[in-house]
Amino acid sequence: MFKKILIANRGEIACRVIRTCREMNIATVAVYSDADRNAMHVRMADEAFHVGEAPSSESYLRWDKILEVAKISGAEAIHPGYGFLSENAEFVRRVQDEGIKFIGPSPEAMEAMGGKMSARKIAIAAGVPVVPGTTEPLAGFEDAKETAESFGYPVMLKASAGGGGKGMRLVNGEDELKNALEASQSEALASFGDGDVYIEKAIVRPRHIEIQIFSDSHGNHVHLGERECSIQRRHQKVIEECPSPINSPELREKMGACAVMVAKAVNYAGAGTVEFLVSDLDRSFYFLEMNTRLQVEHPVTELVTGIDLVREQIRVAWGEKLSFSQSDIRMTGHAIECRVYAEDPDNSFLPSPGKITHLRMPHGPGVRDDGGVYEGSEVSIFYDPMISKFAVHGRNREEAIGRMRRALQEYEIAGIKTTLPFFREVIEDEDFIEGKIDTGFITKWQERRKPPVISQAESDMAIIAAALTYSSAQQKNSTAVLGQDGASRWAAAGRNARLNNQL
Repeated sequence: MFKKILIANRGEIACRVIRTCREMNIATVAVYSDADRNAMHVRMADEAFHVGEAPSSESYLRWDKILEVAKISGAEAIHPGYGFLSENAEFVRRVQDEGIKFIGPSPEAMEAMGGKMSARKIAIAAGVPVVPGTTEPLAGFEDAKETAESFGYPVMLKASAGGGGKGMRLVNGEDELKNALEASQSEALASFGDGDVYIEKAIVRPRHIEIQIFSDSHGNHVHLGERECSIQRRHQKVIEECPSPINSPELREKMGACAVMVAKAVNYAGAGTVEFLVSDLDRSFYFLEMNTRLQVEHPVTELVTGIDLVREQIRVAWGEKLSFSQSDIRMTGHAIECRVYAEDPDNSFLPSPGKITHLRMPHGPGVRDDGGVYEGSEVSIFYDPMISKFAVHGRNREEAIGRMRRALQEYEIAGIKTTLPFFREVIEDEDFIEGKIDTGFITKWQERRKPPVISQAESDMAIIAAALTYSSAQQKNSTAVLGQDGASRWAAAGRNARLNNQL
């Protein structure tokens, strides 16, 4: 087994990988930027090396510096986490050229599934259902107009390269198409250096459900069930569940089989996720894309299956066979994960960087926190503002919801705004409790959410209480700081000091 692994990432995912490496008695090497000099992952690793300035383009995306650290430290393998270089095929080739193992799929599989249009072609060839759409980039507005008319509105514009909701636009009619196309192309070019955009038929009331797959280099492919990822803001997930509230064993098996077909089509090895849109109307499902890496939401799958996915990634990269077969997979209970972000949910989820002045984590049965911060640490403006992947596990969904409710009440963070208040409200929402979820959940929740109504009597009482509290505080402060002659104690101290100096 590997003796030393470099983690080419930061924050909570770097901490997550370090923990499994410790259990496997593998030494770890961290890399850090100027902004992360005192970060938790730096403190946890056996060794840590500075790789550049705060912007990720000058540090965590500098594969030349990361490879130099790998060679200097003697690391035998590199774990990319997610984001940054985790799906960069050219980086993987450079790693392999240096004789270092990359803990992930081959660059060929990464390239095949990295472009959404090429992934669609592979899925179609494998016999997997896909959302009706184009397989080539749109040539311009007229092409987009003609295609949209053939599918019928609403349609979805999507960037061919990348993900995370970048370059994605919902278009409800022809009058919106031109501006949406220009905005989508511009954002795609800025985010991925590739302005290619394609078009899909928009699915009504879609659920975003993904299948966790795992493959090894010996031709073994399995799926580990699904995750419900429909609650999203800006097309990015914020709450995930395993299993989905709507999935039956039959639907799970059908989707799982399709996910495995995609993995086999590209000779995949390692952890991956095949994402689907599922119609909430008739349970029809369509291939969306494949993420050739570990997912942020992997803890809910681990809680329900009992399998450490990071450990399995490392074993497969070493060349071992999967430690389980499809018949070994058992889904026990229900897990829910909340992505705790340094964001202001009352201000369009805008980032809220700053210093964490107070932090109290929940504990108790079935509670798991994959965090990367501590009290006193700084949430930087330079990176994704996620603080923690916070998850709970219960015997069923009802118990998991109750456990998450209790844990969120105990979770305390001060100094910055976070998404915790948002989660506390959603976990009490009737539609969420009943499993009525789709990708438009947050928008509809915000529309039906009403501020608490305060009566005039309650308002008057609050004003009186505030006035009395203020008056009492002022009186105490006055007594505390005034001397016997009415002068401030601080002024009196200064006056006495001057007199003493004169003497």
